[in-house]
Amino acid sequence: MVRTTPASGKRRSLGAIAAVATLGSLLFGYDTGVIAAALPYMHLPHAAHGLTMTTVEEGFVGGLLCFGAALGATFGGRLSDKYGRRHNITVLAIVFLAGALGCTFSVNIWMLYLFRIILGFAVGGASATVPVFLGETAPKRIRGVLVAVDQFMIVGGQLLAYAMNAVIAHANGGPSVTVQNDPSGAYAPGAVVDWEKVQHIAGIVVSDGNGSTWRYMLILASIPAIALWIGIRLMPESSRWYAANLRIAEAVGALKRVRDEEKDGPIAGELNEMLEIQRAEAKQEKWGLGQIWSTKWTRRLLVIGIVLGLADQLTGINTAMYYMPKVLSAAGLPMSDSISLNVVSGAVSFLGSGVGFLLIARFARRHIGIYQESSIVISLTLLAGVFFFFIQPYQQEDGTILGAPAFAPYLVLVIVCLFVFAKQSGTVTWVLVSELFPAKIRGLSMGMAVGALWIANGIVAIVFPIMMEDLGGALTYLIFAVLNVFSLIFYKKFVPETKYDSLEELELRFEKEFS
Repeated sequence: MVRTTPASGKRRSLGAIAAVATLGSLLFGYDTGVIAAALPYMHLPHAAHGLTMTTVEEGFVGGLLCFGAALGATFGGRLSDKYGRRHNITVLAIVFLAGALGCTFSVNIWMLYLFRIILGFAVGGASATVPVFLGETAPKRIRGVLVAVDQFMIVGGQLLAYAMNAVIAHANGGPSVTVQNDPSGAYAPGAVVDWEKVQHIAGIVVSDGNGSTWRYMLILASIPAIALWIGIRLMPESSRWYAANLRIAEAVGALKRVRDEEKDGPIAGELNEMLEIQRAEAKQEKWGLGQIWSTKWTRRLLVIGIVLGLADQLTGINTAMYYMPKVLSAAGLPMSDSISLNVVSGAVSFLGSGVGFLLIARFARRHIGIYQESSIVISLTLLAGVFFFFIQPYQQEDGTILGAPAFAPYLVLVIVCLFVFAKQSGTVTWVLVSELFPAKIRGLSMGMAVGALWIANGIVAIVFPIMMEDLGGALTYLIFAVLNVFSLIFYKKFVPETKYDSLEELELRFEKEFS
């Protein structure tokens, strides 16, 4: 069959497949990062083309995407198993496009909420489907590299979002309004001023503004969504998905489109390996939640996995990803400068993710987690100290900063960059949860751990703007620092090491140690 079955289409290089598929990961990063600079413009009143957004509503714009992503990761994986990886990515491209266009043309906050959930579904679906598609398509010799590209593209998408935000904000200026009537007499009719300076003036009336700038930022996400839809239709389906569904001829045809037998070995041998794995998995018992919870050692693994997911987001990393301009503005910088400087933290995040792969290859999983949590505790404590000593004493009742040391906001930026670098270079959660669970509970347990991660992400996104406004930067970051002290203790006391054993050896070890 292998010799007589032709390739199912034109030959595609693995580089081309990775470049197209990881557009989904790029969109993942862009759609989670672009909101950082879009939010300040949404606060402008309707007369200035904004959404008259409140602080509470701001949190839900970030949080609802995360809740949508939790659904997308859960159902996206199931749809991918049922209909195919390529098919799923094709559908997700349409959802990405619909979400981007819906958010861009939202006329009120409720419409924006709806399309942020839809966009979140695509983000979560991409997080569950793209790595699997790459891992199943790549030969053994470069599988790790291709899957690593997926992670780089997520962070690269965030960096791209920050860069485009800065370009658009520079072209349009920071959030500003045209004054129609100022009861205080400080501004004459027709004056164009930063919204930050006048939003607290009672009774002020505006007639225009640049509040539509956020729409230009969001619409750009439609371009890679269209490219993904076109590109993925030119790529082959995962040969392993075909083999898992016993569509052998199609598996052979797909393999012939992407394999070089001189470098990767005979296609017949790889096909036999796929079928052996399929037969072995078919014989494996799958446990439900009741069995997992009633068995002491699997219950402990499930709890560890869920806490790892929660701890990953309680680091507060997405307060930097979603709200960095807000943080720098709270430290005293003009919003336009804050949006531009967000690119710096994005670049540091990208660099940190690269260092993280080197650390994972060299050091034990637990040690990386302990390094991450220790560094985060120090960074967040320093950040709380800067707000307490150098910023909040100079904060006026209307929230403006007067007389604070000029270095204070830049010190905040430096410490946030150290925080982001520590988190991205020490991110080991995804590796741990992929190695922690035995095969019979892996699917369900992974789903619950990742779901917990996305839900925690959403909760942090919702409460952070409220905390910054009601508690101030010092207490807000001190609370996150304390939470990470508990995460550090958790890594030291409860997280097992998984690097040095095979998955089968880990299962035997955990059953013996945790029973």
